[in-house]
Amino acid sequence: MSSPDTPGTELSGVQKVAVVLMQLDPESAAEVLRQFTEFEADEITAEIVKMRRVDSHVVDATIDEIHHLASSGSTGTRGGREVAAGLLELTYGAEKATTVMGRVNSTMAGRTFEFLDGTDPAHIGSLLDGELPQTIALVLGHLAPETASAVLAGLNPQLRNDTATALATIGTPVPEAVRVVSEELKKRTGTVITAQEPVEQVGGIRSLVDILNHSDVAMEKDLLNSMDSRDPKLAELLRSQLLSFSDLVKFERRDVQRVLRGVEAATLAYALRGAEPELEELIRANISDRTAEIMDAEVATMGRVRLSQVEEARASVVQSIRVLEANGEITIKRGDEDDYV
Repeated sequence: MSSPDTPGTELSGVQKVAVVLMQLDPESAAEVLRQFTEFEADEITAEIVKMRRVDSHVVDATIDEIHHLASSGSTGTRGGREVAAGLLELTYGAEKATTVMGRVNSTMAGRTFEFLDGTDPAHIGSLLDGELPQTIALVLGHLAPETASAVLAGLNPQLRNDTATALATIGTPVPEAVRVVSEELKKRTGTVITAQEPVEQVGGIRSLVDILNHSDVAMEKDLLNSMDSRDPKLAELLRSQLLSFSDLVKFERRDVQRVLRGVEAATLAYALRGAEPELEELIRANISDRTAEIMDAEVATMGRVRLSQVEEARASVVQSIRVLEANGEITIKRGDEDDYV
């Protein structure tokens, strides 16, 4: 696909929509985006993320073509990840925006190793035989979570633990390093090397959480125990991510009440921003009328909030759960397992 930064470039329909939305104020752009299906919104958002800045000649040509939107637009030409995330939050709410952006990031990052799609995890493991944990982590960060989980499970325990730690702490990889690894694996599989793709950030805690969510409980416990000895802070951070705010719906009513008793109404107001109706209903049913009153007053005055504020509030609730669990005041049952952790 040609770069939209070049004047006169022929844009696809999705790219034209992205360019137009980048000219609108956030509220108007969100209203337009709501008219598309979720799948279409994903594609549009991905284009906004990739464009970042668009040449003014391209903007003018696109606006001329879609002249009926011109009067609603601004002259700004900025796109990028923050613009896309803000637009999604206005359109779908904070929680749904996080999900969609995660899916977009995954789709964009995965292209570098898309030749591995559909490959048996055991075969991928053999391709990675002898590689350093950091290299394996880089590849796993680009794979679908269920595939990465199966590859991780096939490693020997020491290498598995080292790889999981590397995956959780990986930063933005050097583009050339990603291409070298990708091309080497393509050679090993006999795949013809294709054109280079842009490199996106992969890995990190979220990636490891997604992988562990597709793993069996035994492997998860083994990895966490290993991390406890080598990096306790990382292990605790991983645990806090594995237990999410939305998990409250799985708790016993008395445990929900115990958790909410120690959470401020203002924190709940932020945590509930964009939450599923079922979760909000549960929380309202287990707090006092006075707390609900304060919470509603906070909601009425908060206006727009950042995703980071919502995530911080939810993390605070999760921390309260962790403290109660550590003190033996509540028990947490995960998935369909029989044991409590």
